[in-house]
Amino acid sequence: MQTRRTFLRQAAALGASGVLASSAFEAIGAGQERVTLPFENGTRELVAFPQKRPLIVLTSRPPQLETPFSVFNEGLLTPNDAFFVRYHWSGLPLSIDPAAYRLRVTGKVERPLDLSLDELRRVATPAEIVAVNQCSGNSRGHFTPRVNGGQLSNGAMGNARWTGVPLKAVLDRAGVQGGAVQVSFNGLDQPPLGDGPDFVKALDIDHARDGEVMLAWQMNGAELPFLNGYPLRLVVPGYFGTYWIKHVSEIQVLDAPFQGFWMASAYRIPDNSCACVEPGTTPSATKPIGRFPIRSFVTSLQNDARVPANRETVARGIAFDGGQGVAEVAFSSDGGATWQPARLGTNHGRYSFHEWTARFTPPRKGPLELKVRATSRSGETQPLTATWNPAGYMRNVVETVKVVAV
Repeated sequence: MQTRRTFLRQAAALGASGVLASSAFEAIGAGQERVTLPFENGTRELVAFPQKRPLIVLTSRPPQLETPFSVFNEGLLTPNDAFFVRYHWSGLPLSIDPAAYRLRVTGKVERPLDLSLDELRRVATPAEIVAVNQCSGNSRGHFTPRVNGGQLSNGAMGNARWTGVPLKAVLDRAGVQGGAVQVSFNGLDQPPLGDGPDFVKALDIDHARDGEVMLAWQMNGAELPFLNGYPLRLVVPGYFGTYWIKHVSEIQVLDAPFQGFWMASAYRIPDNSCACVEPGTTPSATKPIGRFPIRSFVTSLQNDARVPANRETVARGIAFDGGQGVAEVAFSSDGGATWQPARLGTNHGRYSFHEWTARFTPPRKGPLELKVRATSRSGETQPLTATWNPAGYMRNVVETVKVVAV
């Protein structure tokens, strides 16, 4: 990859008018720094795009930017300028005037809506939720055997405080008619030449009206960054990011299940309890991807870190799941031979990262394997053997960090 991208020309910062005043959008970092991710062919550039610090570049057209894993040790909320970016098509909406923007609600409704941003903000009292957004292919690069698709490490996720209005309030304003089955969502991004399937996703009607799904215009108290969906994005707590439509512009209430490509053919997982099959095989039946499994990571120490022998070290990390809530986290400093309960930090909600800490004292110099395993309130826990499916979705396993006591 070239160190200077021509895909996106540097944009003027979003000013008081909120207009993204550019016909193209370019990476602005020099791209001299590189990072090697812990799997084959994992060398990547770190590049700063507008409104972003240097992030790990998987592709620049469309932009796929991964958060460096060290960011997750900075705090439970992922900073806006470090939040990962995932687009499917390079036809980005590069000139968005908030005064002209409209959200249209059509289909099986009594009152079709055509809402400005100001009108949308007045539909209901603004609400907030802290929730993780995680790419379906997060950690795909760690699959063994390897699978096709973007070779991401563990940084295609982020946790933010989202502000907006519940989708339910908007649907209630429109008046959902009897017989409604699903709700579909489309954004302003498009296939670059018009010959690819538009990225449209759908939720079942009861899910769309659960009061938690949100139309958000802020993350972490600031306007959405352009690359994270300005001026409005769908927030679907506990569900993978494929449903978190950016630049939302069209909502349609449907009387039959949506059969578009990105629901009927793409983002599908094995239809069984683990969403997995034996490596190298194909599933006999599939279903659309849904909620996260429970996951946990060590964030304060990375592979090859040095820790003092015969002295106490505090390990720290995060755990999260699809909404049941984290009940407990266990930590091992001897490769899983023994486990100790970790201490859980402040609970910021059942969809948020949950901090944990654990103290350990290496008894001698030499290599150590640190492991972490979370359990949800429903009893779900991380498997000791990594799950596998041919699409490389929903990777989950008890994570291991190899350190050296010195």
